Formats: sequence, C-alpha cells, structure tokens
Amino acid sequence: MANEIDFSNCRVILGRAYNGANGKKIAIEYNGERYMLKFPPSGNNKPTELSYTNSCISEHIASSIFNILGIKAQETLLGTFTVGTKKKVVCACKDFTADGKRFFDFCSIKNTILESDSGGSGTELEDILDTIEKQQYVSPTALTEHFWNVFVVDALIGNFDRHNGNWGFLFDDVTGETVMAPIYDCGSSLLPQADDKAMEQILTNEDALNARVFQFPTSAIKQNQKKINYFDFLMAAEHGDCNDAVKRIVSQIDMTEISNFIDNVPYISDRQKEFYKQYMRARFDLILQPAFEFVMMQERQQPGLTLTM
Repeated sequence: MANEIDFSNCRVILGRAYNGANGKKIAIEYNGERYMLKFPPSGNNKPTELSYTNSCISEHIASSIFNILGIKAQETLLGTFTVGTKKKVVCACKDFTADGKRFFDFCSIKNTILESDSGGSGTELEDILDTIEKQQYVSPTALTEHFWNVFVVDALIGNFDRHNGNWGFLFDDVTGETVMAPIYDCGSSLLPQADDKAMEQILTNEDALNARVFQFPTSAIKQNQKKINYFDFLMAAEHGDCNDAVKRIVSQIDMTEISNFIDNVPYISDRQKEFYKQYMRARFDLILQPAFEFVMMQERQQPGLTLTM
C-alpha cells in the first residue's frame, strides 16, 4: 500500500499516559513530533463480528472533516502497528499539548461553577449552556458559537459520545491565555461497530439506513434527562445560537469534497468507503439540509425573530 505508515519502530515516549475507555493508547515520536497512538478496541462483547472496531478509522475521518470545515481538530494519521503477530490499523493523533500548554476538559471547567448543583460530568444541555455563560476562561460568545458548531458537525458524523470529558481548553502558563483545544476523540462517530454485514444492510435497505439516521445515534447531550435526537432537536429550531450554527456549518459543507477525501483514506475497502460516503450523505440530506431550510424559512416569515432560549 503506497500510503502505508508503520509506527511499530517509533520511539515510545515514557512518562506520557492517556486515559479513556476506547482502546489502548501510547505516546510515540514520529518525524520528530509527539503523537498519541490509538489502538482499535476489541470487538468482543460488542454487537459486531469485527475482531476490532473501526474507531481508529472513524477518528481519522471525523477529525479530518472538522478540519475541512474550518473547525480546528487534532491532526491525525492512519498507519499500522504490529503487536506480536497481529498488525493493527492505528490512528496517530498529534499531541496538541507538546508545546507545554495545559489541557483542561469541559468537565473540569464545569466543576468551577460553584453556584451550580450539577456535577462536572453532567451533560444536561441547560447546565452546559449555563456553564458556558458563567465560565471566565474564554469569551462566552465565542465558546457558545464553538459548542454549537461542534454539535452540528457531530450531527453530520453521527457522534454519540461528545461528553464533557472529551472537549475543552488549552491554557498557556506563560501568557495566561486560554483558547479552545482542537477537537479530538471522535472515534464514536460513523458507526464504528458496523461490520461488513451491517454496512451492506445499511447500503441496500432504506429502513436500516433511516434507523441509523433518525433513531440512532443520538447525542450524548441530554435535554430533560433524555439524550438528544439530532433530527428532532435541529428541526425544532428552538435555540437561536444553534440555528446560527446550522446556517454557518451547513452552508460550508461540500459533500463532494468530503467524498473525495474518503476516496483517498488508506486501509479501508471500497465497500467501507461507499458506506461512509452514503451514510454521511444521508445524514446531510435527511437531517442537516432540512434543518437549514426550516431555519431559513422561519427567518423569511418572521424577520428579526430571535429564538435563543
């Protein structure tokens, strides 16, 4: 394979360890820079016939889509790593703290809001928006825009695990400046447990496809203690800031550009490429495009209307 990268002989960097439940992780040096190497989780005890899930593929494709859309995400590379006799497809994620900046996840920031009774890990939308407004690390306006931009892209890629522990901020101890960290941890996108049988069913059965668009995956964010259904939420158009993000992001999405990118992703079969392209096309056509058209129709009917809650 022309684009193959073998990370097996890269220097392992000791003193760096990463948490998270979705597969093994080690720190390596590649081309003089530090990367976190993510290994695919085992498919055992999961509803899949895969020996290992496709989360590393999902990580790379989803992170790249954020970057294509102008939302800064981690830089990723796909490659292989041989463990014993098994050659595994892995995802190398460039370490965005290598320059000495400290990372704080949103869960930690949420814990600083003393007047809130909600814990840092709570994903109730109202509590998240309250924290965004009250935190003093970055501009609440900029953070609100960032939050909803990410939500809309997560709707496109079908991310079911954007919780408070996998997005956040970078703090510079020298300047005292805080900025949004690049998007990372996107492995729970694009149906990572879908094996060949599931992909074939989704590609050939409209009901199976629609189920993965309208019913599952849902967002990890909750509203009234229930995980948000992307279609229902976006079509309700009840949050003005979310509506603004729909207008910003949907108008930027070029599905041809995304399809061309997927065609050049290494290590995956033509069937997988077709699956990823059709799955995202369906989510765009059936969720994002109708939401965009509905928001624009509302604005035409009620100019100047503000729906922010």
